[in-house]
Amino acid sequence: MFSKSNDKNTTVKTMNKPAARPSNSAPSIIGSDVTIKGDITTAGEIQLDGTVEGDVRSTSLTIGEHGSVKGIVTAEDVVIKGSVTGQVNSRNIRLEKMAKVKGDLFHETLSVEAGAFIEGKLTHKSNVSQAKEESAKLSPTANSHQKPA
Repeated sequence: MFSKSNDKNTTVKTMNKPAARPSNSAPSIIGSDVTIKGDITTAGEIQLDGTVEGDVRSTSLTIGEHGSVKGIVTAEDVVIKGSVTGQVNSRNIRLEKMAKVKGDLFHETLSVEAGAFIEGKLTHKSNVSQAKEESAKLSPTANSHQKPA
């Protein structure tokens, strides 16, 4: 994925489709002091304690208490302890007590702990990609829902 050119500058090769990742590989960890402006795509797992200003696509995503995403989140499994401003498309979504989500949630299963904040529309779908397509057709006005503290 990384290669060095002759002038000693590091070049990152981008891929349209992530390669299959071994099931026993370690998660990618984005530390609390890291800010990424751009999209992230991986076939593996991400532990996000920093900030991402862009879309995140992975198999599994855990957003730590101090982590945040401003963009679209797409993953099979998502655990949110921090904040998301944007749409979340996932088979399984778990919002923990410190979670703050401003955006629509498309899910098969949803778990919300007392204290979590949601401002957006909750849509149960058996096919998350269908939900994403339907969301694009809807008007930008969304219903607001809050989980009481």
